[in-house]
Parts: sequence; structure tokens; C-alpha cells
Amino acid sequence: MTSSTVVDRPAPTTGRGDASRLPSLTGLRWVAALLVFGFHAGTMRIIAEPGHQAVVSEIFTLGLSGVQFFFILSGFVLVWSARTGASKRRFWRRRLAKIYPNHLLMWALAMLAALWFADPINPVAALENLLLLQAWDPRPGYFYSVNNVSWSLSCELFFYLCLPLALPLVRRARPWMLWAVVIAVPLLILALWPGQALVPEQSRWWFTQVFPLVRSLEFWMGVAAAELMLRGRWRGPRLPVAGLIFVATWVAASQWIRAELWAALLSVAYVLVIAAAADADVHGRRSPLRSRPMVWLGEVSFAFYLVHVFVIMTILRLTGDWGTGLPGWWGPTAVIGFLLLTLGLAALLHRYVEQPMMRVLAPRPAASGGSSPAAPASNQDGLTNRR
Repeated sequence: MTSSTVVDRPAPTTGRGDASRLPSLTGLRWVAALLVFGFHAGTMRIIAEPGHQAVVSEIFTLGLSGVQFFFILSGFVLVWSARTGASKRRFWRRRLAKIYPNHLLMWALAMLAALWFADPINPVAALENLLLLQAWDPRPGYFYSVNNVSWSLSCELFFYLCLPLALPLVRRARPWMLWAVVIAVPLLILALWPGQALVPEQSRWWFTQVFPLVRSLEFWMGVAAAELMLRGRWRGPRLPVAGLIFVATWVAASQWIRAELWAALLSVAYVLVIAAAADADVHGRRSPLRSRPMVWLGEVSFAFYLVHVFVIMTILRLTGDWGTGLPGWWGPTAVIGFLLLTLGLAALLHRYVEQPMMRVLAPRPAASGGSSPAAPASNQDGLTNRR
């Protein structure tokens, strides 16, 4: 996850903004990372007091969808930043340089923690995690192994492998085909609920939530939306309206809508707000997402995502509060403390590992301008990215 995205193929618009930079999308990465943090704060038993726990759980019921946000955003950013004529090898090298050093460090720390606590170590699961292959293994204890949030990097790695191969087809696709992808993805996500009956019961969570082929639907949704915007064919609300749709969908889904509809509805809200934020940057419209604090938070969001579960789990185990939570107001205070501590550690990881290793490992820009995209990972991102 980086800050502003730089491209050499600006969107075909005539707005006042700089079409080669989309800092608002960097700010959105922090929103996605915070959703995931909130979800884990509500599910990892940090808070023992039932009333306080209920408040956090209510607010972040849908926080797990922050990973879905990352995947859509990743597809959008990588297509926006793709350079015409760039080699596949350079793209893949840059993507690995972005995600792997942080992953390797967190893998090593998680393994050391397992040794410290005398946890049993499954060598096959550990190797799969190290190589970012774990999301392909449906066995319990494998896809969430070691630093368990890295399953999303396993998905992202698959997306990175596929995108350069599919991009020529994306560039040649007619607008109606791209719109068909944007519209079809929520429907396919919705179809996963009855479709999972075809999968053995013990593998259904893996199939719907982890399996890279299934999770790539969200990535391709972002890909299609970005290509439509690059051609000036995207039609969607501006950022204020898209933001209201995002909030309204979030509230409605958490309060009144059945759980099997959440992912499909949120995918629509997420792609609308991502495209609207990009459009605001292209046309120079106001966007709080590109403020300096939001851009900085977005820059460290990949590291934040990779660190947060490890930090929470390790500290709670060291204090003896793992599985029970902290009583009274100590619980909510601990959540805020974990947020700030993780943010500080993420800033260090970003500055002293992520950025230096990108300079060392990523390919140097080609004089002809055919370098790989300077695009964020998702997490995922990220999450993730990130990526």
C-alpha cells in the first residue's frame, strides 16, 4: 500500500485535477483497515463487559467486509496504474517487492511467538503460509495459519499473477462487457449462499470467505470499474452521495438486512465510493480522503493490517487475558491502546522495512516509461491490498 497512485495513461476527462494521482484512494485504504480492526476488536474478546462488548460488536458487525473493500480497491488501483507495454515480469517483481518483506517479517515473528508460548507448529501449514499458498488449502488450521491475516495476501498474489495476463482482454473489452462484470459480481456473490451447499460442510467457510478464485470476483469488479472510468464511461454518484450510500448501506445491512445479502450489497456500496473518490481526484473536487493525515494513514494501512491481530493476541496472552477479556472500562481502553500501538508499529514497519525493501527489490523505472505500476498492494491489500 502506497500513497498517491501514479499513472502514465490519464483518464480521458477534462477536469481540473491531476488525473495521474489518486490520493483519495490511499485514504480509503485506512477506512478499510479500520473496519477490519474494529471487527477483530469485537471478536477477539478484548472487552469482558457485555454492554461495552455489545457496542463494539454492533458498530463493527460488518467489519470483516473491509477485506472485500481492499480487494475491490486493489483491482481498481492496479488497472488505473497499469502502464501500456509494461512487462509482466516487472509487474510481478514489483508486487512481490511490495508485499513479501512485510509478510516475511511477520511470519518470522509469529513463528517466534509460537515457540515462546510452546504452541504446536504444523510444518506444512507454516511452509504454505511462508509461500503464500495457504488460501488454497481448505483444511482447518491451514488457511488461517501463522499470522492468520496473511490469507488475504495469498489471494492478492493470485490476483497479481492473473492481472497482466488478463489486462489485454480488459483493454479490448467493450464497455457493455465491463458493465456486465460490475453488475454480475454482486449477483454471483449472492449466489454463493445457495451454491455453498455443493461444498462439504466443513469447507464452506473457506469456500465463501477465503478461496482465491471466489474472492477474485471482487478484484475483477474493481478492474472493470477502473477501466470504465479510464475510458470516461463510468456513471455513478459523486463522492458526497456515494459516501451517504456507503453509510446507509452499512447501517441498513447491520440492522435490518439478512446476513446472506451483506456482501453483495456492500460490494455495490464499495465500488461506488471508490469510483467517486477517484473521480473527485481527477476533477479536482473536494475530498476529505486526500487530506494529509488520511493519506499517511492509508500509506501505513498495509503494515497496520498485517500487524494488528498478532499484537492483540500476543499481548493478551502475555497478560493472561486471552479468551476472557479485560473487565470494566479497561476493555474499551485496551482497544484504543491496541489501535494506537498497532499504528505506531505499522509506521515503523512501513518506514524501515516496506519502503527500503521496495527501493532495493523493485525494478528501476525504465527510461522508455514502460515500468511497472506504482500501485498499492491490498490488501490488502489489505488488508489488503491489502492488498
